[in-house]
Amino acid sequence: MKNKPLLLDCTLRDGGYYTNWDFDEDLVAEYCRTVENLPIDYVEVGYRSIPVKGYLGEYFYCPEYVLKKLKKLMPSKKLVIILNEKDIRASHVNELLGPCKDYIKLVRLAIDPSNFKRAIVLAKAIKKMGFEVGFNVMYMSNWKENSSFLDLLEDLDNTIDYFYMVDSFGGVFPKDVIEIIDLVKSKTNCALGFHGHNNLEMAMANTLTAIDHGCSIVDATITGMGRGAGNLRTELFLTYLDSQKIERIEYNNLSAVVSKFEKLKTEFLWGTSLPYMFSGANSLPQKQVMEWVGMNRYPISSIVNALNNQKEAVEDNLRLPVLLKESKFKKAIILGGGKTARNSSTAIKKLIKQNEDLCLVHAGARNVGEYLDVSCEQFYALVGFESEKLLAEVKDFGSLSQICVYPPYPRVMGTIIPKEIINLSKELSAVEFTTISSDSPLVLAIQIALDKGVQEIYLAGFDGYETSINHTQYLVSQENQKVFDELLSSRDVIIKCITPTKYKNMDIISVFSLIK
Repeated sequence: MKNKPLLLDCTLRDGGYYTNWDFDEDLVAEYCRTVENLPIDYVEVGYRSIPVKGYLGEYFYCPEYVLKKLKKLMPSKKLVIILNEKDIRASHVNELLGPCKDYIKLVRLAIDPSNFKRAIVLAKAIKKMGFEVGFNVMYMSNWKENSSFLDLLEDLDNTIDYFYMVDSFGGVFPKDVIEIIDLVKSKTNCALGFHGHNNLEMAMANTLTAIDHGCSIVDATITGMGRGAGNLRTELFLTYLDSQKIERIEYNNLSAVVSKFEKLKTEFLWGTSLPYMFSGANSLPQKQVMEWVGMNRYPISSIVNALNNQKEAVEDNLRLPVLLKESKFKKAIILGGGKTARNSSTAIKKLIKQNEDLCLVHAGARNVGEYLDVSCEQFYALVGFESEKLLAEVKDFGSLSQICVYPPYPRVMGTIIPKEIINLSKELSAVEFTTISSDSPLVLAIQIALDKGVQEIYLAGFDGYETSINHTQYLVSQENQKVFDELLSSRDVIIKCITPTKYKNMDIISVFSLIK
């Protein structure tokens, strides 16, 4: 490395994919104070966005008061915001960027290569307002197969200040970086940048290669916090600069803020893993992998199986017999994984015994072992880890008459079914009562009950969560609440919760009041 490149830290923007762009105020303040005293040139603080559906936090919209606060905390830094080109047009520029003039130096655009021509129009409107302009062009690992968009770079040297190559899938290697840089250099004299993802743990090697071959600006984030497998770690790159005597780093403040982000990492679990490695190596989308990993619903084997199906362009790898629709039962108990399903098991079993027109549907396999001695017809709603949990609970499948039920074909995750239960397994014909999810154990359990003609559903073991919950529990509880709300608005079935619950809007009746 002959000359130190410019360094852009984008922790608050890229890390927001894990926090919904909400960060603790004290953490942000410490981050800013630390960055202010480090050899970081640009700090990307988030998106500026037009309103979109659903909740996204402070650093997705970066209102003016936030920018003012951040500039006060980092007065020597050039602050950056990014626009998602797919949502923003030149007509939005004055409204979005007018309030930013006193705080923001560089505006970057996140660009799909297929929208490159449209992005040029947007960039020219931004340049007229006096901002530096950066193009963050995604999907770098696919450029060699389709590089025609680069022909549009001619005559844009006065519009684009930085042209970034973004390794969106984290799938390139140093030789690819060199080839793509040479390709881009043949089209433009614009200053080049590199944004590496770490699926294959090549972010550092690729970044150093990019610098050695002409990139003048590179991105990093504290602890690598960023979408999917994350990015080059800021502290790693700074340590390298220090070791090469290119920059002097004061480690005390840096280590303190890194420790706080490492603590956050234990909750959100960014960083590479086998699914991210597979997706990176095969240039497969990160968003879906993030959702699968984040919900903690699927074993790694299922996620990799799903990714391999995508690679092979296979919808699903297994069809099952379809669960018969019939008016067989009037009532169903749907059993969740909460403690109350075990604590009240004696009463629930007595309720089952008193009702011949009732079936038992397990939303997952956590409490299966408690109900193996029940003689009524039972159904196991299985997704992800649940098949493995069932194997752990049931030792002898030879005597079971229960049915294992999987989501409708084709299943996004593909299908992996243990050989012990393959002959007991069926699939739903469709999930018809909701569009919220087709692979939630709760959704499957409800659809099983509806397909069997049930008119009244008793819920047990859906305890909800205490106020202090982790990110995965939060996602699951939010999904369950949406499903309950949708079901409760239906007039086709009566819903009652027979054990204590923290879910809202539930009609609660004690199981003990229902038994003789």
